[in-house]
Amino acid sequence: MKGSWRVMLHGFVDGVYDNQGGDRGDAKVFSSNMGMAMAQRPLGPGTLGLRAMLSIEPGSIGKEGYPLLLQTGETADGRTPLIDRQHPHDLFMELAGTYNISSGDRSLFLYAGLPGEPALGPPAFMHRFSGVNIPVAPITHHWLDSTHITYGVLTGGAVVDRVKVEVSAFRGSEPDERRWNIESPQLDSHSFRLSVNPTDHWAVQASYGRIHAPEQLEPDVHQDRVTISAMCAASWSENSRWEGTIAWGQNRNQPGHTLDAFLAEGALELGERHTFVARAEWAEKDELFVAPDVRAGQVFSGGELTAGYRHDFLRRNHLSVGAGVAGTLLLVPRGLSDAYGESPASALVFLHAKLR
Repeated sequence: MKGSWRVMLHGFVDGVYDNQGGDRGDAKVFSSNMGMAMAQRPLGPGTLGLRAMLSIEPGSIGKEGYPLLLQTGETADGRTPLIDRQHPHDLFMELAGTYNISSGDRSLFLYAGLPGEPALGPPAFMHRFSGVNIPVAPITHHWLDSTHITYGVLTGGAVVDRVKVEVSAFRGSEPDERRWNIESPQLDSHSFRLSVNPTDHWAVQASYGRIHAPEQLEPDVHQDRVTISAMCAASWSENSRWEGTIAWGQNRNQPGHTLDAFLAEGALELGERHTFVARAEWAEKDELFVAPDVRAGQVFSGGELTAGYRHDFLRRNHLSVGAGVAGTLLLVPRGLSDAYGESPASALVFLHAKLR
């Protein structure tokens, strides 16, 4: 507390050695990271909130991203797509304000961000306990939560007991290759999301978005996105808990293909020292090859199975530091063993520090 303000800080830094196997694999040392500040205070009949989220990944990862087999989406140089690599986040991940008016178990709220996150999809992977403990992005990222950094978003919503309804207008284009700047806002896309907490342990959502020209290199391709997800969390002691997420996303490219993706992931924290993680994914992709390859634009289905463990050797009231490992088995799309090899495996070794 600071006067009438309630302030919260949190964030993490991962130092990662990433070795993606197979014929299209690569190795790299990088850092994924995020810092977030939130503040709120009473104002008039409601509550004002301010949020800022920053990342130095444009420098700690670089424009070319890090190796991640079967990952697609966005561009490093504004001319060629990123394939089998994950892009870094922007320096400014969120600069947003909120205002809500509550009465009992009901409330109305407004949200505005430059950048911000529209009401589309489940919580982004770095905000899910089941996802953040694996220090690389899901390959289903651009089917579920890739709109979490949007340069221009306005959202209005209402909460009644355990049900929340949201409507957003936002800029459909994903961030460009210039990761250090703030881009011009637009409101050319829209989305709707219904969220329900049927019990204290479950959170489910269904959402739809009409996204205008999400990919910089395909400005004439628009997208309808549908997502459904369910999350379950429970704890049985002060320092032991688990969380699981299952999600489905569908991108209907216009013009183009209709592509589906599925994700299931979980994390288990035992005591103050041990965290176990697992993730299974499957996705249909049509961006794994570029012309003049004859397979450019064709749809291929593939997936990944990942499991890992982290040991926290330092725990303080607001700080934890640990080391971990994770391994991934690639489920090679049918007919692509000549490009990826036969069931290639990947490995991660990482140091993790968290402000909490």
